[in-house]
Amino acid sequence: MESQQIEVAHILITFGGLFIIGLVADLLGRHTPLPRVTLLILTGFLIGPSALDWLPPFTDAWFPILTDIALAMIGFMLGQNLTRKKLASMGRPILGISLGVMFMTALLMFTGLWLLGIPVEIALILAGIAPATAPGPVVDVTSELQAKGCFTDTLLGIVAVDDAWGMLMFSLLLVAASLMLGNGNAFVSLEDGLWEVFGALLLGGLLGFPMAYLSSHLYPGKASQAEVLGLVLLCAGLAEWLEVSYILAAMSMGTVVANFSRDHCERPFREIETFQWPLLILFFLLAGASLQLQSLFEAGLIGLAYILLRIAGRISGSFLGATWAGCHERNYAWMGLAMLPHAGVPIGMALVAIQHFPQHESLLLAVILGATVVFELIGPFITRKMLIKSGDANSPL
Repeated sequence: MESQQIEVAHILITFGGLFIIGLVADLLGRHTPLPRVTLLILTGFLIGPSALDWLPPFTDAWFPILTDIALAMIGFMLGQNLTRKKLASMGRPILGISLGVMFMTALLMFTGLWLLGIPVEIALILAGIAPATAPGPVVDVTSELQAKGCFTDTLLGIVAVDDAWGMLMFSLLLVAASLMLGNGNAFVSLEDGLWEVFGALLLGGLLGFPMAYLSSHLYPGKASQAEVLGLVLLCAGLAEWLEVSYILAAMSMGTVVANFSRDHCERPFREIETFQWPLLILFFLLAGASLQLQSLFEAGLIGLAYILLRIAGRISGSFLGATWAGCHERNYAWMGLAMLPHAGVPIGMALVAIQHFPQHESLLLAVILGATVVFELIGPFITRKMLIKSGDANSPL
């Protein structure tokens, strides 16, 4: 009994301390050029096993659950950027830049690695993983800056559809890599990828319509909070059970709610905002704690090439996409730089690829984990700079 009380005390003290750290990071972020998400990730790294090792072991078990909940909420919030009104005015830039960034990132990654002498199957796999963007840091930086405007709406719209494009691209290139080595299960990967995308969109749509109805008929307050939180968590849980993307499922649900709720369509998103930030504090701190600096050194020159080629793909892709979409504002051509954060989904993709190519496990993990360290630290900072440069930031440093 006494040991159980001590364990409960450790849990409460740990989470209480993490929330206080989040508060300090938020305050520092208002007075330094660094976004609060970067400060949280850095702090998490310092208190994690790679540095001071202050976190108790139970946080390892909590992190996957917090990740699912936090990213489901982020996906739901992204859905409000895909309304008919916004797509009518910004649909072409969202489509052009998102596809341009995806294709150019994959193309430059494959071509560059192949020219460096990397085996074709590894080049294909890394080209499939590279286009993915981590939505959490991008959404948090826009929220921190209270950014509003065409550039911000387009950026969030691109991040919302990025997961779907990325998953399809990864599935196709994984099939190509498997076929080159004569893997008989190659098309199983494609079927899984299609199910993960379209199954998620279907699940989100099925849950979105009842949520839109409830949002139009329930009064604001506790009932509305219970409805929104319950359905978002239900969506995340069903997505895990059905083995589809919980980010896409939640985004699809949010899109349906934003388009089909009557009168108070913004109410569910305001309710989620009241829960989101405390969970994101824990999510970013524990994400930082999971970073391993050793991966940078293990990745070596291939890791450096991956980082540089991904940045080049972002820049060239956004330039071509913005040109095709007729975006005359100069900032749109550089939007790819605001989409550098790279974690979560890419790591999941790497683990899927390892199931098909176990002989390349150490190299794939070293490159992706090493790149994650770099992009999670510099990505939010560059996103912040791009939003300020665009003029959309309402509270720049």
